[in-house]
Amino acid sequence: MKHGRRSFIKGVGAASLATTFPLAACTSPLAPAVIGNGKMKLSFRPYKLQLRHTFTVAGNSRNTTPVVLTEIDYEGYTGYGEASMPPYLGESQESVIKFLSKVDLEQFNDPFMLDDILEYVDSIDEENRAAKACVDIALHDLIGKLVDQPLYRLWGINPGNTPMTSFTIGIDTPEVVKMKTEEASRFKVLKVKLGGGNDKEMINTVRSVTDVPLYVDVNQGWKDKHEALEMVHWLNEQGIEFVEQPLPKSAVDDMAWLTAHSPLPIIADEAFQRLGDVASFKGVYSGINIKLMKSTGLREAYKMITVARALDMKVMIGCMTETSCAVSAASQLSPLVDWADLDGNLLISNDIYEGVQVVDGKVTLNDLPGIGIKKLSS
Repeated sequence: MKHGRRSFIKGVGAASLATTFPLAACTSPLAPAVIGNGKMKLSFRPYKLQLRHTFTVAGNSRNTTPVVLTEIDYEGYTGYGEASMPPYLGESQESVIKFLSKVDLEQFNDPFMLDDILEYVDSIDEENRAAKACVDIALHDLIGKLVDQPLYRLWGINPGNTPMTSFTIGIDTPEVVKMKTEEASRFKVLKVKLGGGNDKEMINTVRSVTDVPLYVDVNQGWKDKHEALEMVHWLNEQGIEFVEQPLPKSAVDDMAWLTAHSPLPIIADEAFQRLGDVASFKGVYSGINIKLMKSTGLREAYKMITVARALDMKVMIGCMTETSCAVSAASQLSPLVDWADLDGNLLISNDIYEGVQVVDGKVTLNDLPGIGIKKLSS
């Protein structure tokens, strides 16, 4: 069955797929040729990610991250998805499983009907963004497999345009920061967590080991806009490229003032969640950090990129601590952005998928269908 279906798709040609799958036309004319009379079946299970090092940001430290892994089975194919729940999202394995228990995909007989399916999923509850993302990711993986094409090709995206990805250095003692920086020597850019009260020590310690470009993420750790501006000027002298979420997300006026006076781009992270936030942040931030766990998945993330570009805003694509499932999914969109921070799978020791690779510091996509992963174990 699989061979005949894929032979038909390849005979029609990948070029026609690129014109039918993108955002404006998600129901492909080819879909009737690749769907049968079966029903989509959603399954899910909790999983705990083990971090290679204690991960400390402004406000908390952790050694594990809870996730929920999802699968959507249809006509002999399986799409994989993932929900990752770091503390600030306000979700848990329990809340995700409760949400997913309400999702009935069997009412849809065409997995290419992404608008209808994902609007239904979004309508189940107002929040639960990571839970929604794991369904979205699995659906995109499934339809890519049904037509035997990677998502970036169906979107018409050039995989050669992937950016370098940063590798994250969490807040720690100078000795540990040096060790982490040395371990990250294959990366061409690093992302340094600040906001723990030892900001200059963090940067000076990293700079004692490497001179690669640096991003900094403050995770809302600074409280005063004038002190923040002074620090941004100092960071500018240290070769920093941008500052992510320096002030509390509620301090909108102070953030707009800081962005207006800053010599470096100021990027929204915790303050920025979904598509409706993009336009309201024009002038408040220089750009946005899109994460699938915040945006409810790939479909809305693609729309976010389109709107941000129309508003002349910078775009970064990031991740949580995740397996290669969610990281590889986000990587499909990485050629469209200015910066990438797609290292979440590299921070864990128990990944069960193999997917996107980092080669000489650069996000490197493969030609596997869907989100580009293989399952290694259960």
